Amino acid sequence: MTSVLTEPPRTEVRRRTGAPGGADRAFLAVLLGAGVVVLAIMVTVGGFLVKNGGQALDLAGFSFLTTQTWQPDSGNFGIAAVLVGTLLIAGTALCVAFPLAFGVALYISEYAPARLKRVLISLVDLMAAVPSVVYGLFGAVFLQWNALDVPRWLAVHLGWFPLFTVDGYDANDPLSSQTVFASSTFFAGVIVGMMVMPITCSVMRESFSQAPPGEREGAYALGATRWGMIRSVVLPYGRGGMIGGTMLGLGRALGETIAVYMIIAPVFTIQPHVLQSGANSVSALIAQQWAAASPFGLSALMAAGLALFALTLLVNFGASAIIARSRSGLGSEA
Repeated sequence: MTSVLTEPPRTEVRRRTGAPGGADRAFLAVLLGAGVVVLAIMVTVGGFLVKNGGQALDLAGFSFLTTQTWQPDSGNFGIAAVLVGTLLIAGTALCVAFPLAFGVALYISEYAPARLKRVLISLVDLMAAVPSVVYGLFGAVFLQWNALDVPRWLAVHLGWFPLFTVDGYDANDPLSSQTVFASSTFFAGVIVGMMVMPITCSVMRESFSQAPPGEREGAYALGATRWGMIRSVVLPYGRGGMIGGTMLGLGRALGETIAVYMIIAPVFTIQPHVLQSGANSVSALIAQQWAAASPFGLSALMAAGLALFALTLLVNFGASAIIARSRSGLGSEA
């Protein structure tokens, strides 16, 4: 007797999608409206800066990006010096903020007990809520006069590196004044780094905490230690958050005004020595010159603000492109 094997019938699963209801349509409308408002605000700010800074840009032309001095009423002005200072202060801030944010975020996410974790998260959030002027007062009154030994040590041991060279300071002369280290890019960058660390840490912590539990357990099942699991699972998954948090901190560091204004001694020449007194930034320039500026001087300041606006957008778009190519970035968009 021949038996006939019959294949069991296949059940086809169909996904039923109904028309969106009133609540869904309202939610989509709100999201669309929020996106349009954000774009409209950005376009409005950019258009305002272009309109009000156009007079200065027409007169200066390309030399606006190459001239170091700032004398708009005499027709000799540019942002070369303050733009370099802005990048140096922001770079110093990232060198301070990134290791602190990375270490704190990793400890909170992977090592801290539950009770301590809640306390640390609250403290980090409170640091982000402290006003800029408070950080500026701390840096101007306390830090730069009580921590002069730090830049002095760097100048003595790393002075061979151009960024750490300090003109006019002799380490072998005991009477050489240390005030040459005050009001420098270094102290401005340290304070700005303290300001951007909380937001960078929060983004990293959220990224680390969203690593898949299955992959964590799989790493442990293969015999990995906790650090091995972090290195093979948490850090690759959180790469996008690390980059995004760092670039978000960079965007804030580029535009920080009050704290930088209170610490630096403004100069209008390219001063690449981060440990030496004398620095400037685009935002601090606007704060310094705004009250006494002539109508044409205001146009020049608007042009400087436009350059800073474009630089910040460039940084943020670059960060978005990098995140989109990372693992967590791809996963978040799937």
